[in-house]
Amino acid sequence: MKNTDKKFLGIDIGTTSVKAAVFDFEGKRLGLYSEDYTLDYSGGGTFIEFDADRYFAIVERAVEKLTAECGRIDALSVDTQGETMILTDAFGRPLCPAVVWLDNRASAEAEIIKDKFGNKTVYDVTGQPEITAGWPACKLLWFRRNRPEIFEKTKKIFLLEDWILFRLTGKFVTEPCIQSSSVYFDIRSRSWWKEMLVFIGIGEEQLPSVVGTGEIVGSYNGIKVVSGTLDQIAGTLGCGVTDESVISEMTGTIMAICAMTGEIPPFDPSSIIPCHIHAIPGKYCRILWSGTAGMALKWFRTNFCENYTFKELDGIAKDVPPGCDGMTLLPYFTGSTMPKYNPDATAVFSGVTLQHTRAHFARAIMESIAFILRQDLEYIGTGGIREIRITGGGASSPLWAQIKADVTCKTLRVPRESETACLGTALIAAAGEGTFKSISEAASVFVTCGKEYLPGEDDYSAAYERFVKIDNLLN
Repeated sequence: MKNTDKKFLGIDIGTTSVKAAVFDFEGKRLGLYSEDYTLDYSGGGTFIEFDADRYFAIVERAVEKLTAECGRIDALSVDTQGETMILTDAFGRPLCPAVVWLDNRASAEAEIIKDKFGNKTVYDVTGQPEITAGWPACKLLWFRRNRPEIFEKTKKIFLLEDWILFRLTGKFVTEPCIQSSSVYFDIRSRSWWKEMLVFIGIGEEQLPSVVGTGEIVGSYNGIKVVSGTLDQIAGTLGCGVTDESVISEMTGTIMAICAMTGEIPPFDPSSIIPCHIHAIPGKYCRILWSGTAGMALKWFRTNFCENYTFKELDGIAKDVPPGCDGMTLLPYFTGSTMPKYNPDATAVFSGVTLQHTRAHFARAIMESIAFILRQDLEYIGTGGIREIRITGGGASSPLWAQIKADVTCKTLRVPRESETACLGTALIAAAGEGTFKSISEAASVFVTCGKEYLPGEDDYSAAYERFVKIDNLLN
């Protein structure tokens, strides 16, 4: 078969939905499947679970439908949310529902691990700067202390990507990217952290064999199955980010930034920015996020501009001069996260006068998210960054994109493919299957960009200084 006849499937398993897409040799999307699902909440919202078998049932439906629609698929790969954990017996039969990454049952265990190891040691080994209830190590210790009848029967410990690979191929394997936030994996040596395993009471025989990202691990219905990666890293690959000169930024409900680095930054006790193993060999990925981005604009429209579309908000905000005639927003509707962590912070509109209109408020929200983007870039260092690839709902706003370009003084480009995580995972499949020599080569073929935003003549220096001053004062 010629390379040009091949098809590749990328499966993206998010927190409440699965998306799967088939792409041809040049990265053109041939088919898309999407299915939403609802998580199970109990214990006052502390316990957040999902039926492990249902994850695979959704994947099965996606593969079946897309095979029928697109024809023979040559290789597939899967990316998943991090930290979601499944405990099984020796035969891979779940002993309880999957414990979703959002689950907070293990807060006491997180403190126990923190008291034993400390944040610095955990970061130096795993790249995780804080110890929270979400990490699998904490949840395993919770099972040991609170559900010994399950803990003692546990023979296999899966993260969600591992679980899907196992159900597809029968192979008990994992790859380094997804294990970065387990807090029992050494991201420097790419091996299990023995001290942590001993402390939480598990053995290496309960954990999968470690293979590289983008390796063929088996087959499913004649389709080669290739190990995948963390969903955030898949998304950045689907934007074409394969070196340190380009970063990806997604403005959806939140804002997320993925920045590649060649080394693990030194521990900073004031920082909560994690460092994950990247899918590109020898590289790492720093992931930054702001809890409020598109959510802020949606809140404003819902409560104060209910008769406006987002496009119409763009239209009125476009006529407001940069800096919003002195109005500044600290957009901390859900606290601030990065580069300044303060969960108690709240949103503040400052400098409001009688001259300000709804258009000023809309633009102030857009500018504030651009200012946080600039703060984040300055924190991690912008010297080598020449370009930002933008995705999410925010990328559909020409005004917002141009504001970000002007504020950061960087070129912004919008990938043509909106399902970037599916594309990133599909190109991993294409590289693993052997069609391309590397993930980077696959990305260079699969990913193309459309709109481009160059820094213009609008000067935001005074408005940004005002934002920073107010931020330092109130946050």
